[in-house]
Amino acid sequence: MGFSSSSPTYLLVFTLLLSSFSWAASSSVHENFLQCLYLNSNYSTPITKVLYTPQNSSYSSVLDFSVQNLRFTTSSTPKPQVIVTPLHVSHIQAAVICSKKYGLQIRARSGGHDYEGLSYVSEVPFIIVDLVELRSINVDVGDGSAWVEAGATLGEVYYNIANKTATYGFPAGTCPTVGVGGHLSGGGYGTLLRKYGLAADNIIDAYMVDSNGRLINRESMGEDLFWAIRGGGAASFGIITAWKIKLVHVPSTVTVFRVTRTLKEDGEKILLNWQQVADKLHEDLFIRVILQAANGSQDGDKTISFTYESLFLGNASGLLSLMNESFPEMGLAAEDCNETSWIESALFFAGFSGQPLDVLLNRSQPSKNYFKNKSDFLKEPIPETALQGIWNLFYQVKNGTGMMIISPYGGRMNDIPETETPFPHRKGSLYSIQYEVSWMEEGEEVSKRHIEWARKLYKYMAPYVSKFPRAAYLNYRDLDLGRNKNGNTSYAQASIWGFKYFKNNFNRLVRVKTKVDPSNFFWNEQSIPTLSSWQENLN
Repeated sequence: MGFSSSSPTYLLVFTLLLSSFSWAASSSVHENFLQCLYLNSNYSTPITKVLYTPQNSSYSSVLDFSVQNLRFTTSSTPKPQVIVTPLHVSHIQAAVICSKKYGLQIRARSGGHDYEGLSYVSEVPFIIVDLVELRSINVDVGDGSAWVEAGATLGEVYYNIANKTATYGFPAGTCPTVGVGGHLSGGGYGTLLRKYGLAADNIIDAYMVDSNGRLINRESMGEDLFWAIRGGGAASFGIITAWKIKLVHVPSTVTVFRVTRTLKEDGEKILLNWQQVADKLHEDLFIRVILQAANGSQDGDKTISFTYESLFLGNASGLLSLMNESFPEMGLAAEDCNETSWIESALFFAGFSGQPLDVLLNRSQPSKNYFKNKSDFLKEPIPETALQGIWNLFYQVKNGTGMMIISPYGGRMNDIPETETPFPHRKGSLYSIQYEVSWMEEGEEVSKRHIEWARKLYKYMAPYVSKFPRAAYLNYRDLDLGRNKNGNTSYAQASIWGFKYFKNNFNRLVRVKTKVDPSNFFWNEQSIPTLSSWQENLN
C-alpha cells in the first residue's frame, strides 16, 4: 500500500512532521521510521492525521488523556518517541512493520488502566499505538453477540448493549473507563462472574495484528493463539483490534445493595460469617466486601468499615429470602435493597447511581490519583486471629486511603477447568483480594512511603493466602513480582511471576509465544518469554 505522489499538500505536511521529528531525535533511523509509516499506511486516511511527536502541540494532551495513574506523569517517566492514534487497521499494521524494522518497541493502549503503566511506559525506546479512536461496537441481538473494537471502554460496551436490548448483559468489570483491549485479554471479572465466569470466558472470536503485521482472526491464528490471548495478556502476542463477545442473559429486574458496618456494629463477626458462605451462595448472588479505615464515633477515633456491595439476578423478595436462609448475620433489610435493571446496576457499582446512562460514555475518570495495587487469592478464609494485624496496618496510612477489596468466586468459576484459558484461578480459589493504596500528594518520598505500606500489607498476608505459587491476577499488574529488563526476557526470571499469574498454563503460553513471535518483538516488562530464553537458561 503506498500513497500517490500527486498529493502535494499531504507531502508538505509529512515533510514538516518529519523535520520536526528528526530535529527532536537527531537520528536518520527515526526519519526512516516515519517514512516507513508513510509508505505502509492506507492512502485513504493520511498517516499525518494520527501521528504525534514531542514537537506536536497536542502530544502531551494525547499522551496524558488515558494515563490513569498519576505515578506515571512525572518528568522522569519515559515518554514515547511517537504516538499513533489509528483510524484504520492499516495504521496499526504499519506501526508494527516499521517498529520491527527500525528497532522500536510498541506499547498498545486501550484504556490506560494498566496498574504499572506498561501500556504507555517503557524502559527502552518505544512508540504508543493508542486505540482511542477504534471503538465501534456492533451488537447483534439475534445471535446474542457483539463485535467490539479494542479501544472501546466497558462503559461504552454496556451502554451499547442496553441501547439494543434489556435482556442481555456482559460479565466484565465495574469500572466503566477500563478499555476492553487489555481487560478481556487478562481475564476480566465483575459482578456476573459467579453466574457466567470471566469476560475472557465469553470471547468467541478476535482480530489481531501479529508481529509480521498480518491481520488475523480466530480461524487464521489457530486455537493455541486464540487460547493464549483470552487471559494470557494479548500484549505478548500482538495488538488486538477487535473482540467478538458472547452476550449473557440477564433478568429484567435485578437487585443491588450497599451496606456498611463498623467494628462496633459486629463488623468482624459479619466478615467471618461472610467468608464462610460468600463463595457457596447461589450463583445468581454476588457479594463483595471492601475493607478500609474510617473515622470513629468520636473525634480522632479510628475504626474499620466493612462495605458489602451486591448484585442479585432477581427481585428484592427473592434476595431477602436467600439472605435470611444463607447469611442472616448480615441483617439485610428491605430498605437496603434497590430493584433496578442490569444497566442501572452498572451505574450503581461505578458510583453513578441516578445519573443518565450516557455517563457511561465518558472516557475520563471523575478524578485521578496516585496508586499502587497488589493481588492475592484465598484458598481458605482469613482467620480471626489475623484480622487485628490488618486493622493495625490500615490505621498506619497517613494522607491516603488503604483498602482491601475481597471478591467471592465459586459458582460458574468452579465449573470451568483451570486450563480452559490461561486464567487458572478457578475451583479451589474462594476469593480474590485486591490491595490498594491511593493518595493525592505529589513527591517521590510520598509515593515511596505509600508503596512500602502496600508491600508491608502484602507481606503480612503471606501466611493466609495461596501458596506454591502465591497466586496473582494479571489485570492487577504488579512489577514487585519480577520483571524483564533492558529489552530482554529470561525464562528463569519470567517464570517467577509467570507461575503466579498463570500457574502451569505459563509453560503453554511460552510455547505459543515461541511459535507466533519467535523474535520476541512484542516485549514488555512482564511479557511471556520464548522457548529460546528457556533453552539458553538450561545451557
